[in-house]
Amino acid sequence: MEERIEIESQNMDIVEAEFMTVKQSTIRAIEAGNAEMQQVCALSVDSEKAEITQGLIGFVKSNELNMNQCISGVSMGEKAEINFSLCPMAIGKEEAKVKRSAAGVVIGNNIEVKNTAALIVVGKNIEGNVTTLFDWKSALAVTAVAGGIFGLLRLFLKK
Repeated sequence: MEERIEIESQNMDIVEAEFMTVKQSTIRAIEAGNAEMQQVCALSVDSEKAEITQGLIGFVKSNELNMNQCISGVSMGEKAEINFSLCPMAIGKEEAKVKRSAAGVVIGNNIEVKNTAALIVVGKNIEGNVTTLFDWKSALAVTAVAGGIFGLLRLFLKK
């Protein structure tokens, strides 16, 4: 791996470096110790520490993740901080902070949410104000109804 890479306004395939700064670029895969990205489109990012501003990322895995004004498919980290972003799946193993964002599923041990909308939030300690579509009771009811409908359809379609 190279020691330090700076990329600006380029289209690249796979980039590996210990320290990386990327601006206004498209990259298929990033593997770095420390990655700073601004206005980047990437399929996957794997790093020890990632700081992404205005990015479009498919899958992010980082020990320390900080995303601002991003769209991401799956964001996963030991400590994940997501601000002003859209993230269908946000996972913070130790800690997840989601502020002024829209999320599908937020999972973490300690979750702090502020002015966020989410479908499902799963965590040991949850603090802040979040608008969720399902709490545990409604999720159980939806699952029971879906299971009943599936069972009936399967019973009728066998004959």
